[in-house]
Amino acid sequence: MLVVDGLVLQVTRKAIKNMYLRIKPPQGDIVVSAPLRMTDRQIERFARERRSWILAQQQRIREARQRLADTAADGASRGGEPVGFIHDAASWWTPERRNRAASAIDARLPTLVEHWSAVIGKRPTHITLRAMTTRWGSCTPRTGRIRLNLQLGLLPPQYLEYVLVHEMTHLWTNGHGAEFQRRMTRYLPDWRRLRRELNRYTTG
Repeated sequence: MLVVDGLVLQVTRKAIKNMYLRIKPPQGDIVVSAPLRMTDRQIERFARERRSWILAQQQRIREARQRLADTAADGASRGGEPVGFIHDAASWWTPERRNRAASAIDARLPTLVEHWSAVIGKRPTHITLRAMTTRWGSCTPRTGRIRLNLQLGLLPPQYLEYVLVHEMTHLWTNGHGAEFQRRMTRYLPDWRRLRRELNRYTTG
């Protein structure tokens, strides 16, 4: 551990060529992976040069944590569930929650797939629901398989639609470059707003 101008660094030395720094939710821990021969002085200089970025990321994590707390309070008052990326998914996903989320998605998904397959011109070969911890969805274009985060069943329905369209667009293009953005704008003109709103539920 190193302390640099009030910043506490969790340092791990590894057999790597370059140094990496990340801010780890949920507390904003500063985690540094450094080459084996790198000195403490070099690590301290590296951290000082990135101090503004570190503080900004820690503030972002604090704000995200507060949003989750506000969501939890609102959910409790309405009998709902607090949502966001669940880092300890095994303990959070009770059978009742899992069934409720899956049922909500299953009720909407067939209609959404029919509609968007006609619009996009591609149809997924298979869709699975998973309790993901870092993504809202994923797609394997080669096989046409799409995976959706089970938590989408606990969110407002427009976010399920957005993630489905996002992943189905990957059936045409792998990355998030110009072609992907053009297609998303054509299919779902307000997709950037939906993405911003959905990201407010994340903690990292």
